[in-house]
Amino acid sequence: MKTIISFVMALVLSPLSLGAAAETPTIDQSLSLKSVSNPRISPDGRYVAYQVSETNWEENAFETEIWIAVVSTGDRYQLTNGKKSSNSPAWSPDGSRLAFVSDRDGKRQLYVISPRGGEALQLTKLETGIASFAWSPDGRRIAFTAAEPESKAKKDRKEKYGEFEIVKDDYTMTHLWSIDVPDDAKDKAPEPQRLTEGVTFTVGGFSWSPDSQRIAFSATRDPDLGSGDTSDIYVIALSNKAINKAADTKGPDNNPVWSPDGKQIAYETSNGREFFFYTNSSIAIVPSSGGAPAVVSDQFDESPRLIAWSPDGIYFGAQQKTCAHLFRLDPSTKAITRVTGPDAYLYGQFSFTRDFQQTAFVGAGPNSYGEVLVSSVAAFQPKKLTAMADQLKGYKLAAREVIQWKSTDGTVIEGILIKPADYDASRKYPLLVVIHGGPTGVDTPALNGDRYYPIEMFAAKGALILKPNYRGSAGYGEKFRALNVRNLGVGDYWDVISGVDYLIDRGLVDKERVGSMGWSQGGYISAFITASSDRFKAVSVGAGISDWMTYYVNTDIHPFTRQYLKATPWDDPEIYRKTSPISYVKNARTPTLIQHGELDKRVPIPNAYELQQALEDRGVPVKMVVYKGFGHGIDKPKQQRAVMEHNYEWFSRWIWGEIQGQAGK
Repeated sequence: MKTIISFVMALVLSPLSLGAAAETPTIDQSLSLKSVSNPRISPDGRYVAYQVSETNWEENAFETEIWIAVVSTGDRYQLTNGKKSSNSPAWSPDGSRLAFVSDRDGKRQLYVISPRGGEALQLTKLETGIASFAWSPDGRRIAFTAAEPESKAKKDRKEKYGEFEIVKDDYTMTHLWSIDVPDDAKDKAPEPQRLTEGVTFTVGGFSWSPDSQRIAFSATRDPDLGSGDTSDIYVIALSNKAINKAADTKGPDNNPVWSPDGKQIAYETSNGREFFFYTNSSIAIVPSSGGAPAVVSDQFDESPRLIAWSPDGIYFGAQQKTCAHLFRLDPSTKAITRVTGPDAYLYGQFSFTRDFQQTAFVGAGPNSYGEVLVSSVAAFQPKKLTAMADQLKGYKLAAREVIQWKSTDGTVIEGILIKPADYDASRKYPLLVVIHGGPTGVDTPALNGDRYYPIEMFAAKGALILKPNYRGSAGYGEKFRALNVRNLGVGDYWDVISGVDYLIDRGLVDKERVGSMGWSQGGYISAFITASSDRFKAVSVGAGISDWMTYYVNTDIHPFTRQYLKATPWDDPEIYRKTSPISYVKNARTPTLIQHGELDKRVPIPNAYELQQALEDRGVPVKMVVYKGFGHGIDKPKQQRAVMEHNYEWFSRWIWGEIQGQAGK
């Protein structure tokens, strides 16, 4: 949930014939829309490299290739065209080459290529593949992180005893490497050089010092997600590989960025706070040699995402309600200036020229599609470099708007109301509530794609869709994010049902035809609705929590539960009972579809089976679908098609009274 908006919907739509009536995109067409991401502006500002994602139905994959846009003319051309995906473009400091990663030969490996095209030079052939990488400022080397290959001892163990795992012991650490980049593409790449090693820490994010002699990196004691609070900032000197800990405050310290003079490091920190899942993170500064850190963003009431440190200040991005913007922080005065505008827009994924005079980014306004844009930093005037919205020409789309209402306890809640293209204010419509995950996710009025719920088809069928940014959502400040602490499900339900009542009171909704759906935290809230309310006619629970005890003992991220409920189930069983949908299942009446990935570690599948059995025992109509081989997210197009069709059929049956389709058989 740390990245800003990916604007995914994904391939090209079949063009409509001239004069044909506008149509609604089908599920396959929605899943086949191309999208852009990760724009990287060249050091001199002449070009922008970016990724285009498209759907390969034959291979059942979402694949990316790298494109180049010429800033002065707006011309665009595809740079890579290999098997599988190429992504993460990064310009060399002199702008003469692009590095990227590709899994064209199986594992993710590192390549360099001329921006004019030609054959790419493969730099690495690692057994485990590349995680992340960055050019040194002098352009001579690239540092990268990679997981350790399987040790001989582990291979021997497997040969003798077969496969087994020692829980919280059999970790695979990630470490830091560097490789010299040949001057000539025809030269053979040298062997990478190891920079860090051992089993005492695993490396996360990193960045080069301005003089290319040191690397700052974050590291945790092990890769267990429950160990996130052990992340600290380290500095390694390349001359002798000596490692110095620069920052070790309690709680996570991440994403180090060097000052222009190399004397200081900025980083994101929980600032010693024990409960960091729902509280603001901050930007702190520490001497690169170590010392007392100083928090410089404490007046900013959101979690800043650190981007870069320029001579004129520290740049960061942040969510602002249903929008997202770029900010500049003066580290000496702590003054913060918003760079981007207007208010209602979403901007993210920023990169800068060498002199920080220009920036490239992805942006979208209300009811618009994500595009790559460039602008001067001093006088922000975005110029569009892509035309991804052309895919939607001729299609009849629903309209999105931001609305507000007061929840049960008086808290002001925002949400996105989606209306059919032919909306008639004199009618009352069925209402479908689509609830985001997180809980620190956020819904916006941009045309960001829904991979699990066929929003456009529901709207075309004659439904209003409400996407509530319930308490706990990002963008509304720390106090708002903390409102569901020890109140999960309960307060979230208040926010949903009050939004439903608000629309009913306005005369927009047929109160006899209301449904709810959501994934992850949205699935949990939907499960709460199933067990707690008879106001809804149908519910879909996607990868949702039904019992916090079941969740806590099975999940891969135990601190999440302990922080939100402020207890373990052994210390306070009552709070686990109060906030668990299963506690109220005797009240369940609502037909419920349960969708879950077979291998989900975040919300393990016992939650789904527990809810399914309880509803079946109570005689409540229930259908459970398990997506084989998938974890918490369903990330392949054919299975996303199945998820969407299962939802479309479920709500068509229970909201519209239709029996249809083969996807559910």
